[in-house]
Amino acid sequence: MSELSGAELQFIFNTFSFLLWGALVMWMAAGFTMLESGSVRTKNASVICLKNIGLYAIAGMAYYVIGYNLMYVDVGSLIGSFSFFRSPSADELALLAGAEGAREIVVATDYAVMSDWFFQMVFVATAGSIVSGALAERVRLWSFFVFTLVLTAFIYPIVGAWTWGGGWLGAMGFQDFAGSSIVHCTGGAAALAGALVVGPRRHKFRTDGTVTSTPPSNVPVVTLGVFILWFGWFGFNGGSQLALGGAIDVLAMAHVLVNTNLAAAAGTIAAIAVSRPILGRVDLLAGLNGAIAGLVSITAGPDITTHYWAIAIGAVGGVICTASMKLLERLKVDDVVGAVPAHLFAGVWGTLATVIAAGADIVTQLLGVLSITGFAFGTSWVVWRVLEKTMGVRVSQKVEEMGQDVAELGIDAYPEFVLMPEPE
Repeated sequence: MSELSGAELQFIFNTFSFLLWGALVMWMAAGFTMLESGSVRTKNASVICLKNIGLYAIAGMAYYVIGYNLMYVDVGSLIGSFSFFRSPSADELALLAGAEGAREIVVATDYAVMSDWFFQMVFVATAGSIVSGALAERVRLWSFFVFTLVLTAFIYPIVGAWTWGGGWLGAMGFQDFAGSSIVHCTGGAAALAGALVVGPRRHKFRTDGTVTSTPPSNVPVVTLGVFILWFGWFGFNGGSQLALGGAIDVLAMAHVLVNTNLAAAAGTIAAIAVSRPILGRVDLLAGLNGAIAGLVSITAGPDITTHYWAIAIGAVGGVICTASMKLLERLKVDDVVGAVPAHLFAGVWGTLATVIAAGADIVTQLLGVLSITGFAFGTSWVVWRVLEKTMGVRVSQKVEEMGQDVAELGIDAYPEFVLMPEPE
């Protein structure tokens, strides 16, 4: 066997990096499933599981058929190609068929075409997962699936074309290393639009202004989900270095992973610390969402080399998330898992924090946040309204009272439990 050239070794390591980090990000789908299924009442846990595996499958198909091309192929200022399907290059296929003359051309591309598609695809699935938790226990299954298709095939890829695809925001120097705005603000804004159209769960907000407590049905499962997300985030941010070709890439990844961990830890501690004055109690869910908010906050600039800034950014994200949870309650917006505070509000903060710690331009970052959030919210609201007028977006009162597991799926997540009637 001949000795591999430096270029071919770089091709191998870059491709392997995309595949390995992408697989780690895919594992975040399990984290969202655990977080959401444990947060809802037992009568809705099975449908949450179906929604999460369904949305991952839909995201993968939509991004393969058209989403990737809209985001990355022949991008102008606003959008890429409307061509269908993503395939290996002709040279890659030739090399697989034994044409050794194509090896040098393939190696010169730095990574396999489909490894890049795979890594980018798991990010779009994350955006869809954010929406799922916010609308739990009352959104229709098929309406949610149709919205997921639109989000992953068109809304997210258009935002991505503006930025990572080299469109108008990218040309202005907009900074978002791994997606505080591109992934998390997009998903959070879509979730907020859906929550406003679908409305709150029955009896969540009483006529006297008080809020009905709906504690999670399985706290250990929720906690496990957050730990899985924390673990997967190392792939989310670490893989966004987009190369593993030398000492600089490895050094940068080390900084990214350390900053990711520090921000999550700081977000957790800060959220727990402020939960009593804000929420009136030391709140476990605030601490768990604080971890996610810290992760979201650092995602726009995890490559900074001054680690104490990661602690500060994550801590502020945790406080913002906890305060936003209280704000949404006062505004009577029902977000079952706290997706909007943890992803949208913390994502906005993290994107703007790059001005402080990563040298970004404040005008460009503000314009980017407003454009991405406004576009994602506006288009999502229109889609939800169209679905409301056509398919309907909310389950019936009877289904909501019985639970979607029995009414829609005919299967209980915990069949040994006895469902108690809801208070009127």
